[in-house]
Amino acid sequence: MPLNRREFLKKSALVGIGGFVAPSALDGLLKAESLPDLTVVTAPEPGLAVTKAVEAAGGIGRFISKGDSVVIKPNMAWDRRPEQAANTNPQVVATVVMLCFEAGASEVKVLDNPCDDARRVYVQTGIAQAAREVGAQTPYMDSRKFRKIDLNGEVLKKWEVYQDVVEADRVINIPIAKHHSLAGLTMSMKNWMGAIGGGRSRIHGNIDIALADLAAFFKPSLTILDCIRILTKNGPQGGSLSYVKVLNTVVVGTDQVAVDAFGADLFETQARRPEIANRARRYIRIAAERSIGRMDLENLNITTLNLS
Repeated sequence: MPLNRREFLKKSALVGIGGFVAPSALDGLLKAESLPDLTVVTAPEPGLAVTKAVEAAGGIGRFISKGDSVVIKPNMAWDRRPEQAANTNPQVVATVVMLCFEAGASEVKVLDNPCDDARRVYVQTGIAQAAREVGAQTPYMDSRKFRKIDLNGEVLKKWEVYQDVVEADRVINIPIAKHHSLAGLTMSMKNWMGAIGGGRSRIHGNIDIALADLAAFFKPSLTILDCIRILTKNGPQGGSLSYVKVLNTVVVGTDQVAVDAFGADLFETQARRPEIANRARRYIRIAAERSIGRMDLENLNITTLNLS
């Protein structure tokens, strides 16, 4: 059950930055000359995993300032329950909302352009209720607020983009890591398809380059990849719980390409699905070659914490 904001702050104060890790370890981390490129945290509870990952990345104040308007973009596309791993974990979203308010955000909106009926999706996923309970707004996307914008992409020249996303002071991308029948995996870069309008089938025709185009346009302040439960088959909708693998992990970074590269590695090693990981690396590689981000994980500073 998600914590309300008061319970969250109380728990954070009790756990502190030391929590299950020696305080000196994280203190030293935060005082290091350079902050991690990625932080990867495994914990028994989604809120704890997110909190510690953001702390290790420099703290929420590095990404959100007092008075900021914030849009959180989860994957909230399908009429599925949280345990089916077709949408972002609601506790992950609620925790990020609370962190934003803790940093002084003036407002937080949680929204998506679902594939299924939004009225059902917002309820069934549990995301809207969890976000509202901690103070976020959860509006349905209004068709009148899509605006054609120059994306200047290789295949996406002009496209309808949702006004609230481009006008927010800060945007946080919170995708779930899951199988996708066409792209191999849907993670950070592909999650932007829920921030645009228009016919998705037109994007699917040249999806690898199109996803790189979207990643070049959207510049989130923070990306949090939800790997609490990952969907290993029958994506993007899933269905059977046999397709779900519980990892209790989140990946946090400012480079969405690096986040996706790490997610692909997780699918290869943890889910043992190298074929879909390799398929996803096609669009990840295109984005890296265009200098949108990096996929050379061996050269990045990655901090991994296991709080289980």
